[in-house]
Amino acid sequence: MTATPNAPTPRPAGRRAQKLDERLAGYKGVWVFVEYERGQVHPVSWELLGEGRKLADALKVELAAVLLGPPDGAVRGFCDQAIHYGADLCYLACHPVLKDYRNAPYSAVLTELVNRYCPEILLLGATTLGRDLAGSVATTLKTGLTADCTGLAIDPENRGLAATRPTFGGSLLCTIVTLNYRPQMATIRPRVMAMPSADAGRTGRVIEHPVTFLEESIITKVLEFIPDDRAAEANLPFADIIVSGGRGMKRQENFRLIQDLARVLGAEVGASRPVIQAGWVGADRQVGQSGKTVRPRLYIAAGISGAVQHRVGMDKSDVIIAINEDANAPIFDFAHYGIVGNAMTILPALTQAFTEHLRARKQAC
Repeated sequence: MTATPNAPTPRPAGRRAQKLDERLAGYKGVWVFVEYERGQVHPVSWELLGEGRKLADALKVELAAVLLGPPDGAVRGFCDQAIHYGADLCYLACHPVLKDYRNAPYSAVLTELVNRYCPEILLLGATTLGRDLAGSVATTLKTGLTADCTGLAIDPENRGLAATRPTFGGSLLCTIVTLNYRPQMATIRPRVMAMPSADAGRTGRVIEHPVTFLEESIITKVLEFIPDDRAAEANLPFADIIVSGGRGMKRQENFRLIQDLARVLGAEVGASRPVIQAGWVGADRQVGQSGKTVRPRLYIAAGISGAVQHRVGMDKSDVIIAINEDANAPIFDFAHYGIVGNAMTILPALTQAFTEHLRARKQAC
């Protein structure tokens, strides 16, 4: 477990919670960093605004979005969108040095904003950009950072952010509180929190913060931008249907049964960590703590025991169907539907049944 430097030791049952230090009472408000890059906002930013709204309401404070980017109209337009997703106000910092993400200027500007306006909670997405930025900002501010959280709550006794995350390789969940430092920082993976509904009628304030950085003072330079070939990668986090296989599939050749069912359903193929480690499929298809977090409408898990490491990556799915020979497998404790049996027999039967059903529907149309 990577514990934050200011995480308190668990208090014995019956002991009163420690009160907030008076010097921190001036920190108010919940902030969400809106991740903007090349004309797009990462969806995790809107998901965090939905969760941030709950935290702000519990604390009876304002929810603010923080947006950094180049000085163009598109960036300001996303301030309005952040307000539609629940923010009361948006802190906007625009400057040419913020056109592309670079750690030095982004960290300096976000740190400056925190020191100026003093939020008590700062949330960022656990993306490549968010993880890089959160670590440097927390270090500069000398505060705690809880990474890859799966749950957030407020302790009503001390206004502390109770951030829950997997630990010990995903075998346990621990809750960390940063009580004696502000802001309380946390990163949350995409698709862990539900996407809120946008309210186009909501209005709020935009506070523009001046940036005085000079390009000459920044060591790193962006010479060229080469996008990833996203079409070749699995799109698990935003798939509506996922069919996943685990070690219970026995052999690599049996994994084609997972792929056959996914093809019929128009689904993405997922896998548990042992399958990835065995080399049966690529690492971009791993679901779980060390893989992708998903939130599909339907998740079919075949031959997956349901250990915490896998569970934290998929238990927010709308419907979970588990197939396992072991009637005592942990996955049956949280699956909506369970089938006890041999996946190598059940999967072909499901594939055939869905094929016939979809053919009949097509003919009826």
